[in-house]
Amino acid sequence: MREVKADLITQTVKELVIKANRILPGDLVSCISRCEKCETNETAKSILSDLQDNIDAAIELDIPVCQDTGMAVIFAEIGQDVHIADGSFENAVHEGVRQGYIDGLLRKSVVKDPLKERVNTKDNTPAIIHTRIVDGDKIKITAAPKGFGSENMSAIKMFTPSATREDIIDFVVGCVKAAGSNPCPPVVIGVGIGGDFEYSAILAKKALCRNVSQRNEDDFYAEMESEMLEKMNLLDIGPQGFGGDTTALCVNIETYPTHIAGLPVAVNVGCHVTRHADKEI
Repeated sequence: MREVKADLITQTVKELVIKANRILPGDLVSCISRCEKCETNETAKSILSDLQDNIDAAIELDIPVCQDTGMAVIFAEIGQDVHIADGSFENAVHEGVRQGYIDGLLRKSVVKDPLKERVNTKDNTPAIIHTRIVDGDKIKITAAPKGFGSENMSAIKMFTPSATREDIIDFVVGCVKAAGSNPCPPVVIGVGIGGDFEYSAILAKKALCRNVSQRNEDDFYAEMESEMLEKMNLLDIGPQGFGGDTTALCVNIETYPTHIAGLPVAVNVGCHVTRHADKEI
């Protein structure tokens, strides 16, 4: 049994939320650069260049890449041979978010009550925490700050098993069409297929944390990803909604077994700064 101090978890989460908000994953930056080189619409090409300048400026000035530093979403894979000492895991995560958003000068956007009393908590806590117990004696933590300009454009649909591949593609592409310029395109789209109502949404959020150059291991779903992306980029929404070839950067599909009577599909929309950072301790 390996012992991990709660303070180490706090420090790790603090570092990750700051890093994720300031430095985009290299695969996403490269994808934006490739799209800029291939873009045929001159306005869109100029905007994609501006987005890259903004990404570079965030690194150079050590400031957030976007003013909406999001609600902190934490994915944790906790080895079953780990004992967390001197505190609880969830408290340690919340404390890491609190320290990261205060010390990192990140915007605090969380309100205490969703309807009755929308008062800011002033430290961006609580976080959204998804934990999974895995083999081994390590803890892998992924921080994925999520802004709500894109989150608000997400959707879920409980299809019946009679739904076809084309029905699902039309639904996902339709979500992007309905979103228009609201999620700050070009977007990254996470799709969760299967599980149940809530798990399909978690799959979609996890899909946003996947490398944008990595296709689904199953050729059937990899082809769906490519077809969805192609159709999205024919919508002519373009970067920031000004038209062009680049409405979406990537579509990632994650799947899970489901019930014989159901076919849940969730779409989680990410903006052009779909952020995440991870570390194993």
